[in-house]
Amino acid sequence: MSEAGASNAMDIEARAAAFLERRRYWDWSDEAQAELDAWLAESLAHRVAYWRLEATLTRTERLAALQGAVDATPPPRRILPLMMGIAATLVISVTAAFMGWKMLQPGDRTYATGVGGHETIAFADGTRIELNTDTVLRARMTTDQRTIWLDKGEAFFQVRHNAAHPFVVIAANHRITDLGTKFLIRRDPNRLEVALLEGSVRFGMADRHTHATLLRPGDVATATSSTLFVTRKSTTALTNELSWRHRMLVFSRTTLADAADEFNRYNREKLIVSDPAVARLMIDGTFRTDNLKAFTEVAEEVFKLHIEADGDQIVISR
Repeated sequence: MSEAGASNAMDIEARAAAFLERRRYWDWSDEAQAELDAWLAESLAHRVAYWRLEATLTRTERLAALQGAVDATPPPRRILPLMMGIAATLVISVTAAFMGWKMLQPGDRTYATGVGGHETIAFADGTRIELNTDTVLRARMTTDQRTIWLDKGEAFFQVRHNAAHPFVVIAANHRITDLGTKFLIRRDPNRLEVALLEGSVRFGMADRHTHATLLRPGDVATATSSTLFVTRKSTTALTNELSWRHRMLVFSRTTLADAADEFNRYNREKLIVSDPAVARLMIDGTFRTDNLKAFTEVAEEVFKLHIEADGDQIVISR
């Protein structure tokens, strides 16, 4: 992380901490709420910073209450240094992680994330791969070969191009060959999707080196066992698809069924939409990947739906 990037992150965290301090420990007015709402709406980075600090403070207060180590209501002037300490820790952690990614990852290795997990891998050649929830990836990164096998899940690739040693991803009997680029691959049980953000890639069958499709930025190739087609998506749509990198889900004219399926990728507690008519309702919004409660509250309050917990399932119905 550059000094400028770290400084900007600290500024955002400090602003988030100031808002949180005022909201929890000082008088909070409609004007203050409007100011906070406007700041959160400015960028995803603002929302992520605020929600992370809020969650961290909540956990800290719960631990303090259990240990009896602090008063139930700490003096207001003590909260801002606490939040700034948390903010500094977050930035230091990000910087330390970035330095750790620079370590060499030689030979064959397997990387995996659990449900709700996220991992970033950096290789000696400058290539970086981010793994989304429930993903398994194998890598053979040597001086002579750069090959990745995506066995399941989703990953975002930022590849350092080397014409002498092409970077190749094998997924669901298909081959994706980098020509210097950033791209997203999602492998579901019955479908493979490759979305190109920058540069270009060749997309074809793994056992053939001819008849490959050349993808350009904005192209999304979708392959099943019997079909292959390419569509176009806007930069905004592709950015929304990558919101998982910030632990977020962005829905825009998304059916309730599809939104529930996305949440289910990140959580062991599953959303069930039992009514076909309900499943077709459209929703817009931004949610944390683990915040099922916020999603069900929207379904309940906006669509007037019934929410019922049943073991490890949450059933949404009329």
